[in-house]
Amino acid sequence: MCGLAGFVQGSRMDAATMRNVGQRMAQTLVHRGPDDGGVWLEGDLGVVLAHRRLAILDVSPAGHQPMVSHSGRFVLVFNGEVYNHLDLRAALAEEKVHIQWRGHSDTETLLAGFDAWGIEATLRKAVGMFALAVWDKFERALTLARDRLGEKPLYYGWQGATFLFGSELKALKVHPAFAGEIDRDALALQMRHNYIPVPYSIYRGIHKLPPGTFLRLPLAGLAASMASARELAKPTSYWSFAAAVESGVAHPFSGGDAAAVDGLEALLRSAVQGQMLADVPLGAFLSGGVDSSTVVALMQAQSARPVKTFTIGFNEGDYNEARHAKAVAQHLGTEHTELYISPADALAVIPRLAMLYDEPFSDSSQIPTFLVAQLARQQVAVALSGDGGDELFGGYNRYFLTHVWWNRVHALPDWVRHSGRYGIHALRPAAWDGLGRLMGRLLPARHRHFDVGNKLYKLAGVLAATSPASLYRHFVSHWPDPARIVVGATEPPTQVSHPSIHLAGISEQMMALDAVSYLPDDILVKVDRAAMGVSLETRVPLLDHRVVEYAWSLPLSMKIRNGQGKWVLRQVLYKYVPKELIERTKMGFSVPIDGWLRGPLREWAENLLDEDRLKREGYFQPGPIRQKWREHLSGRRNWQYHLWDVLMFQAWLEEQRA
Repeated sequence: MCGLAGFVQGSRMDAATMRNVGQRMAQTLVHRGPDDGGVWLEGDLGVVLAHRRLAILDVSPAGHQPMVSHSGRFVLVFNGEVYNHLDLRAALAEEKVHIQWRGHSDTETLLAGFDAWGIEATLRKAVGMFALAVWDKFERALTLARDRLGEKPLYYGWQGATFLFGSELKALKVHPAFAGEIDRDALALQMRHNYIPVPYSIYRGIHKLPPGTFLRLPLAGLAASMASARELAKPTSYWSFAAAVESGVAHPFSGGDAAAVDGLEALLRSAVQGQMLADVPLGAFLSGGVDSSTVVALMQAQSARPVKTFTIGFNEGDYNEARHAKAVAQHLGTEHTELYISPADALAVIPRLAMLYDEPFSDSSQIPTFLVAQLARQQVAVALSGDGGDELFGGYNRYFLTHVWWNRVHALPDWVRHSGRYGIHALRPAAWDGLGRLMGRLLPARHRHFDVGNKLYKLAGVLAATSPASLYRHFVSHWPDPARIVVGATEPPTQVSHPSIHLAGISEQMMALDAVSYLPDDILVKVDRAAMGVSLETRVPLLDHRVVEYAWSLPLSMKIRNGQGKWVLRQVLYKYVPKELIERTKMGFSVPIDGWLRGPLREWAENLLDEDRLKREGYFQPGPIRQKWREHLSGRRNWQYHLWDVLMFQAWLEEQRA
């Protein structure tokens, strides 16, 4: 794993200054690549590529970047891994492409592919996770590209006449052309989702490259006019999740249960085997849940030695899954390391979050994710993760509860349903007990163990929903109308509000939308920034695009069965781990933010949420925020998610001024 950055200079800058700026941009990414670094420039054309390297494959100097192709045509900076790069080398040999290889890095393989097949064709052949920038000396064009599912980040954008790009925003901020104007519309999105979705960033004019796309900027367009250059530099798909979904639905799997399980197992074994390729120590995160346990089981089945696995635990019983992970590790025979974290350990991470995540990001599981990455980095440089299973195989409760909610809500009297539209949250406390009983009836019996008190606010949105789509949007929203609390904001369109994928089934539609929004913009961002903050590479076998395509060919009945998700994935796992070690209520990867805000974090939060401060800074309407803060402190309501959204922006804003 590495970090990359660079620019195409639109105004005059001498070569020495360009190199210096490139070096300083790369230096901001040293946590992503502590092993080596370099800068390449085409001074007369104003092009700079900068790189920081975390050596995973070919740790020798032969893997140094920026790297020039054997023909001399292409110059590449690359972040990620191409798991089938040895197969690509074999394909080049079969096509009689004679190359005197300098080393065995996948970076060199990509460059050979660019020479032989071109950039887009090579991207289509590559299996992996990556973000890259490649300069074509012959055509005088810069190409940026990102992997299919969005595991690796890549920001880009125009600041005046200068085109900037990089793995993280902090690299772009070094360039003297960077303006840094906060995008209030993007801030509104963060208040709704706890993340800023593709293609937006917290800064105006700076975008995230969408997964599965490449962007080509020819200097001829830049020379012609800025308008021409901006028009030419638009993302183009080389792989489409929507197309994978459409193909799977149009050509469904026709075999029975056993064939589906065997087919998935074969694909997952292959994906895991490919992602175990490394020249440095390798391990895995293990929560003891279905996804991570499946990945670890398939790793151990293909390893000659015990796999190193890592888990953190909390002494608060409601948040602790470490004992389950330990049981799975003991059964599989892994070399297991667990660390129980005190509240003080977790709280110590919070001051680092604004720097780690680079833009406002408020999924509070960022804290344990960083801690488990930090634990793993003490022994390994690469860790496999089980992310992606929920979105592919129907793991989230909302996928199988939405039908129930929607049908039962519509069976209620009109006066009850309409109350959701007229401020159910304003009801007197005496009414909440009755609503709690109502929610209990709406939920299937197996899900009534959930904390009803903290679900009542959600009930208002459920009752107000006018369609399954609006019900889904409610489930994935924090602040329901964020433009009302962000001063001067208009909430822009996203995949959630204006989806490009349309499926007949409610559950399938939600899974597809999560896979193009929540998965790349929350889950994968969380893992990437936390792990790279300690120079740890993470890999996600369940997101091998061939697994994704296979999953979408399977009928929903092979994913959700008898009110439980991930049926087919569970059957693969049960070949390796007894069912009784896995079957339990899904807990997630959470920390007790609600209690911390009333206790050890209270003074910190009060300072950031101070009414005069909010007015002075001018980003938020203080009234609704202060009301939620008072209600939270009183213990009457749990507003941890809404408040954490605001607090993470406030902490980020404070970090920018430091």
